[in-house]
Amino acid sequence: MEKVNLWKATAAIVKQQFDIEEDASEPLTEEAFHGFLSKKIEWMLEYNIELLFSTLYRMDVSEKSVAEAMHPEAAFPAHLGLATLVIKRQMERIRTKIDLKQPPLQEDEDWGW
Repeated sequence: MEKVNLWKATAAIVKQQFDIEEDASEPLTEEAFHGFLSKKIEWMLEYNIELLFSTLYRMDVSEKSVAEAMHPEAAFPAHLGLATLVIKRQMERIRTKIDLKQPPLQEDEDWGW
């Protein structure tokens, strides 16, 4: 899958999970989307941390990575680190689905009832 489609698929999943709306008049760049997501995560850290952790869990973001991103001595503020983790994890999941895509099952007489 080419990078543009991978990015679009990743952004679509993340937007849905974090309830992010974008201005449809111009497509978001990766940097702009990271900014929107990090602001949403920053808000969630302040006002709805339970929902944030639930969303991170559903999106299969590693607890260890989340703990590292939220550590006071982390390289970046927590909201920026978490946004990066979310985007990277969703890209990994999409790549895995593409790499391990199974061909459709063929109808077989043995499976008929």
